[in-house]
Amino acid sequence: MARCPLAALLTAAVLVALPARATAQSGQDVEKLFVRALELQQAGDILGAIDTYKAALTIQPDRADALSNLGAAYVRLGQYDEAIKHYDAALVSEPMNGVVRLNLALAYYKSARPQLAIPHLKRVLASDPEAKSAFLVLADCYLQTGEHRQAIALLKPREQMFGADLAYAYVLGTALLHAEQTEEGQKYVDRIFSAGDSAEAHLLMGIAYLNRQDTRGAKAELEQAVKLNPRLPTAHSLYGRTLLALGDEPGAEREFRRELDLNVNDFEANLQLGHMRRVAQRFDDASAYLERALAVRPNDLAARKLLGDLRLQTGRLDEAVAIFEAMIKEAPDFIPAHVQLATAYNRMKRPDDARRHREIVERLNAAAVARQKGN
Repeated sequence: MARCPLAALLTAAVLVALPARATAQSGQDVEKLFVRALELQQAGDILGAIDTYKAALTIQPDRADALSNLGAAYVRLGQYDEAIKHYDAALVSEPMNGVVRLNLALAYYKSARPQLAIPHLKRVLASDPEAKSAFLVLADCYLQTGEHRQAIALLKPREQMFGADLAYAYVLGTALLHAEQTEEGQKYVDRIFSAGDSAEAHLLMGIAYLNRQDTRGAKAELEQAVKLNPRLPTAHSLYGRTLLALGDEPGAEREFRRELDLNVNDFEANLQLGHMRRVAQRFDDASAYLERALAVRPNDLAARKLLGDLRLQTGRLDEAVAIFEAMIKEAPDFIPAHVQLATAYNRMKRPDDARRHREIVERLNAAAVARQKGN
């Protein structure tokens, strides 16, 4: 197996041909233009198809099949925002059209905006519970947004639906390994390896080694993964994390940047580069990376902590306080947030608030010591 069929399977937009609904006066011209545009699109003349669809839409602006196919043409050119605009317009005319909604979700997915694809994929599956590709895309979106258990819950009960599908094995295996269900995940790793040497199999083995904190074993597997497929999603990011753990900071930065060249919204690469830039006091860059990481995973404590640290470091005290106060509402025993709040309030000349958080830190530390003695 040269590579997992995941990307090819999940990202192809479906062309649609809905019944024409033009007026009697203009219907014949619109239909001729639509048919010609579809012929051009299928022949690979994307620019010609775009011009012809636009000509049809000047006569009948709300024709959903033309709007959707125009969106698919823009996807072929990598112009995802234009594609999304036309898919949205098609859904105004045909709000229950599952094919158009799936294409919209795929446009978000391919443009590295999984959090925006998720609600559309859920709607597709609500109306078509047999849409296999939608299940896989949704599960992969959950992976990208850190919701590994959601991906497992979605795919695990549907093993019979997918059978020996390697894309299914890859997505589910990845989710299981990230959720540290290593023994169960290993079954899917073995399934992929049995189909032949592949980047995907080495990536899964790398994740398994990382779960066991065997960074050198992980390095060997991830190095092979990026060698076999330099465009494999998350491979450079995980390889960078491994190199960072081994003390190779320049190599780690190189890999994180390579990941962002493939997917500007990769969470791990943005998080790590944000931290590295903050340490190097390149604050504007650090802020951009950390804000992007939080856009992908808004509830991630590590990303919120790093952004709060950055705001505190750069004197944006009100923003820092807002971040840390929100964190302790969700995680009252998170000691680093209380420590940073005490620092922020002290700088803001609010000694009572600073003292309150120092006392909380002392109480939490004492409780932790007592637990250790009890063990």
